[in-house]
Amino acid sequence: MFEKGLLAGKRILVTGGGSGLGAAMARRFVELGAELIVCGRRLELLEQTAAQLRDDVAGKVRAIRCDIRDGAAVEAMMDDIWREAPLDVLVNNAAATFIAQSEHLSFRAADAILAPTLHGAMYCTLAVGKRWIEGKHRGVVLSILSTSTITGRAFTVPSAMAKSAVLAMTKSLAVEWGPKGIRTVAIAPGPFPTAGATGQLRPEGRDEGPAARNPLGRVGEHGELANLASFLISDQAGYINGEMVVQDGGAHLRGSGAEDLLQWTEAHWEKQRAARKS
Repeated sequence: MFEKGLLAGKRILVTGGGSGLGAAMARRFVELGAELIVCGRRLELLEQTAAQLRDDVAGKVRAIRCDIRDGAAVEAMMDDIWREAPLDVLVNNAAATFIAQSEHLSFRAADAILAPTLHGAMYCTLAVGKRWIEGKHRGVVLSILSTSTITGRAFTVPSAMAKSAVLAMTKSLAVEWGPKGIRTVAIAPGPFPTAGATGQLRPEGRDEGPAARNPLGRVGEHGELANLASFLISDQAGYINGEMVVQDGGAHLRGSGAEDLLQWTEAHWEKQRAARKS
């Protein structure tokens, strides 16, 4: 649906780009002509993804190990990237979540979600923003959020808080950085099943699944999200700033997606807590 060179000349960093939706977006960006950098904590996985993309698409792809929860590590990564050339696009994709009764959350468990989802996105955004401003370079920050920013979401409260905070950052920086040629945009995906998220959010014992409750009767396809992301970071979306696009088939209009968990018994939750500790 896009011109093959839609993203030609763009250098793009995707956090958490080694698997799932991050890898799907990364593949589409390279197909559309971008130079790609993926970062995350598992270098072996990142290298596998990068090698596969180089083989399949013949694009320029680099993998960097970086724990975005560490601000100093983020700064070091950005210095490394900028030694070759500035980035043009940052995609804040890395995040963490799991279902839990909020009263049972330890400080450590809450921080395990807030650190990559909120702090990591903020660290990366501020790191690219200051470099773009200093170099008078135009740029785009795309953050992958959640419809919990609209509805709230029981049993994933730290994630809902973090995603809502990143949406506030997106709206705030659109005003502050827009005059400097920097756009900030976001996507709120609905159900786009991935191995990692499904394991954390849809353990055995939940209901029939999100497709049954979706007005369209299905879940999203990774390519659909990748295409929307490609459009939003492209010059064709140059007049979209500070906005979050919801891509969920209308699911959030029916509920937050957590209502079935209100019916769980304490036995269900005890089994879930034990599974997380194992």
